Amino acid sequence: MLKRLIPLFAALLLAVVPLAGTAQAKKDTMVIGMALEPVPGLDPTAGAASAIAEIVLYNVFETLTRIGADGKVTPLLAESWEISPDLKTYTFKLRKDAKFQNGEPFNAQTVKYSFERAGGEKSTNKDKRLFQNMEFVSASDPYTVVIGMKTIEPDLLFLLGQATAIMVEPKSVETNATKPIGTGPFKLENWAKGSSITLVRWPEWRNAASIKLAKVTFRFISDPAAQVAALLAGDIDAFPRVTAARSLDQFKADGRFQIITAGTRAKTILAINNKKPPLNDVRVRRAIAAAIDRKAVIEGAGDGFGVPIGSHYVPGALGYVDTTGINPYNVEKAKALLKEAGVKLPLELSLKLPPPGYARQGGEVIAAQLAKVGIVAKIENVEWAQWLDAVYKNRNYDLTIISHVEPFDLGNFAKPGYYWGYDSPAFNKLYEQITNAPTTAERARLLGEAQKMIATDAVAAYLYQPQFITIANKKVKGLWTAMPIFANDLSLMSW
Repeated sequence: MLKRLIPLFAALLLAVVPLAGTAQAKKDTMVIGMALEPVPGLDPTAGAASAIAEIVLYNVFETLTRIGADGKVTPLLAESWEISPDLKTYTFKLRKDAKFQNGEPFNAQTVKYSFERAGGEKSTNKDKRLFQNMEFVSASDPYTVVIGMKTIEPDLLFLLGQATAIMVEPKSVETNATKPIGTGPFKLENWAKGSSITLVRWPEWRNAASIKLAKVTFRFISDPAAQVAALLAGDIDAFPRVTAARSLDQFKADGRFQIITAGTRAKTILAINNKKPPLNDVRVRRAIAAAIDRKAVIEGAGDGFGVPIGSHYVPGALGYVDTTGINPYNVEKAKALLKEAGVKLPLELSLKLPPPGYARQGGEVIAAQLAKVGIVAKIENVEWAQWLDAVYKNRNYDLTIISHVEPFDLGNFAKPGYYWGYDSPAFNKLYEQITNAPTTAERARLLGEAQKMIATDAVAAYLYQPQFITIANKKVKGLWTAMPIFANDLSLMSW
């Protein structure tokens, strides 16, 4: 009997070994949660939504430089660079092993085309002004690019690592919104509108063996309760910038999860249309700012995760000064300013709120605060595409709540036609001095003056610097622990 059982045990052992090996195979797929779907498409040179970059930056499209979680700039498509003594000329040496996903080569002519297109007359790039500040872009040889700036741009290397500076391929550029073609390690496999986007590893990428994930699906879940439910159910492996502050204790007590709280350079503001009466009166804008209790807004909109700001600048940035005392919370002062401006109360203003929770929740808090000084904020919840069209593009609004996530965007206050309608020759002159400052110390001083100027002019009611939460399966590796920009660098992620 024993002799007959031995072969049976041996056969069972042989059958089990392959199964065990299969069970231990490294997982190479991941599902990442996002609150918003990218609008209007996947081309970051054509749309302002940060959700676009969250999917494609460094994954599908690449840039000359790469921004890390620590905010430092390292080479990507540019292997190295030199800067002239006058800080206006940059010479980039390009890598020679990059190509586009349609087989077209990446070279100096690609860089020249991409930047000249970004600054061209028909460009809709939100950083168009940066590229128009390039006096020339020349290809001195197939893998050397020289960029001459009209004025000094001290943050150029950082800015060239943002999504608006991606390399695009001329033959495919017109369809990048729906069929993005880049030089990155991932390709678009599928876009299920309203539900998800799936990227797959591109086997012809120059270092494909280093990419641990074969497939990544981005699922769009805007409702905070649904975000929490998806994580708890295991349907989402990682959710950067999740709206789950009120459920943190539950996740902390669950050993399946890791929690990362990341600082950012984002600024959440109540934007004001400076061109529309009576908002074109600085006293009215100051009254609005004085009517708002920032701490109450942080509790209501950010569940307590935020730092009050008094200008469009955050602690930790070069030259930061505390301007929260310029327009402090003071209900009686707000009433007096409205009376001084001759405003007939109640003053009805539209308050258009995009989908994110911070905007919708913050809008309720701010509307209640404004009501105490005689301002009736009529809330209008709009979808992201509506916000981009009505508010950002056509300036058809009075008030809106939005978080500006770009680290270096004070230049928007000197941008003609920008959506908040601020037009100040004094600020324009000051910003020109900032960009041409001969030393870091002088630049920091001037940045402080700029912060004070836009706080005094109450261009917006500046609310807080948000702190974002990432919740993920504890086995997920490579998540950013800080967020200098909004990106999900899949090349770093694995199990």
